[in-house]
Amino acid sequence: MNDAHFDIDVGARLRDLRLKQGLSQRALAKRAGVSNATVSMVEANRVSPSVSGLRQILAGIPISLGEFFAGPPGDREQVVFRADELKEIAGGPISFRQVGANLEGRALQMIHERYRPGAESGKAMLSHQGEEAGLVIRGRMLLEVAGIRHELGPGDAYFFDSRKPHAFRNIGEGELELVSACTPPSF
Repeated sequence: MNDAHFDIDVGARLRDLRLKQGLSQRALAKRAGVSNATVSMVEANRVSPSVSGLRQILAGIPISLGEFFAGPPGDREQVVFRADELKEIAGGPISFRQVGANLEGRALQMIHERYRPGAESGKAMLSHQGEEAGLVIRGRMLLEVAGIRHELGPGDAYFFDSRKPHAFRNIGEGELELVSACTPPSF
């Protein structure tokens, strides 16, 4: 298995997007509901935000995680994506490898997810517009949706309204691997 390389300067990318929107750090922080210091430290690459933390900051622009990490759109529509072409959009204890780097104009987002033992989607519950579904390939997962906890194992699947607060956690001894999809793209 190849380790995906996180090849984007998150701080510089966030600063560029913020400036293109004509926002100060303070204005972005206010829109996103985070502290000015948080935006400043992320832009300076002094802290590496969690997936949910980066998603919260990007909501102030607004831009999805997929768009944040996407490259320029191509001239032709790509139909097949080889394993080494999946775009890493997380990194660290959680790997989110997205099918297609650029989701502009797409109604669906599909992700190959891997969680190290004990890894979770974040301290805060997630909530966003749309629907979400997934299938566990290996490992044990705790899925919490609207305060109800579910344990899932290989072959088990889920489907729910993403507006309900939800969270994911690897509760197994080994790596948790699943394939998920959401509409509209929310990362």
